[in-house]
Amino acid sequence: MNPQEQFCPNPECSARGKVGEGNIVVHSQKEKRCKCTTCGKTFSITTGTAMYGIKKDLAVFVTVVTLLAYGCPVLAIVKAFGLDDETVRSWQKKAGQHCQEVHEHFMKQGGLDLEQVQADEIKVKTQGGIVWMAMAIMARTRLWLGGAVSAKRDKLLIRELAGQVRQWALCRPILVAVDGLSTYVKAFREAFRSPYKGDKGGRPRLYVWEEVAIVQVIKRYTQGALSVERCIVQGCSELVERLIVASQGAGTINTSFIERLNGTFRQCLASLVRRGRSLARQVDTLKSGMFLVGAVYNFCTPHDSLRLPIHLPRNRVHWVQRTPAVAAGLTDHCWSVEELLSFKLPLSPFVPPKRRGRPPKSALLEVSA
Repeated sequence: MNPQEQFCPNPECSARGKVGEGNIVVHSQKEKRCKCTTCGKTFSITTGTAMYGIKKDLAVFVTVVTLLAYGCPVLAIVKAFGLDDETVRSWQKKAGQHCQEVHEHFMKQGGLDLEQVQADEIKVKTQGGIVWMAMAIMARTRLWLGGAVSAKRDKLLIRELAGQVRQWALCRPILVAVDGLSTYVKAFREAFRSPYKGDKGGRPRLYVWEEVAIVQVIKRYTQGALSVERCIVQGCSELVERLIVASQGAGTINTSFIERLNGTFRQCLASLVRRGRSLARQVDTLKSGMFLVGAVYNFCTPHDSLRLPIHLPRNRVHWVQRTPAVAAGLTDHCWSVEELLSFKLPLSPFVPPKRRGRPPKSALLEVSA
């Protein structure tokens, strides 16, 4: 346990979030607790991580969460580790909430030149009916951009997803590929706008981004035969072709990347299987599971299509494995699940509270001098 790698999590401490300042000392080696000499508060080294408050062995917790992230049934984990059903589900929810914070933290670090985004929705069976899960992916790096869950497949669901994509995107040429749902077109048109407040007062005007193309892939089944219609809703064909070449090398208008991602999520979340018996109990649990699978997919799972070759002597080739987060520049190495669960989110710098009332006489004397 190295106290120099820790920072004070006390929001009222003037040294909060600072690493290597010498204010953190070991308080209890046995209980793995540290102490901040600035505020005098003690804290556990797992504070701010998914491992905080876990009473079982942390190695068991990491193993169980890893199995959940890759689709192991809860019943199998209960039988193998002798745990309670509710304990496993609470661990999944706790890990999913932490993964959501980590995902949002890294996505907010800097904007991404998305080039091509594909979006789609999945019907999820619950004990009370059905809910809808909408997700989006960056085609070039296979990066999962986020998702939204709603009881209805309406405009609010698609707007929430489009808002997430807009939050991570730079103002660059972008291609949005969706299915035949008409709500996508209006939602993404409204999302890719920037407010501009001129010299006049009042409400700022919203200016539409230039070079934003929206395409649709409409599939229809007629008499057992599948017909696919590809249409450009917004933008010119030259822009669409240029973005397709830049993001996927070659090909035509498609939604194959998000469909393969849907297959990955169906494999890892039992409630997404079309003809399965598993049902989602609560929407919050489903959302936590979505972020757990998505964060492990982004940071911990190497993708074969993203690996890079290193040519060695004697015609040998060494392949460097990369995850979608590495390909997108969010991190520089493939994470382990333990590293993901133990990642501490940095705190904002301390801002002293404003002093109310009259300033002290000493301050007035200094100003007059």
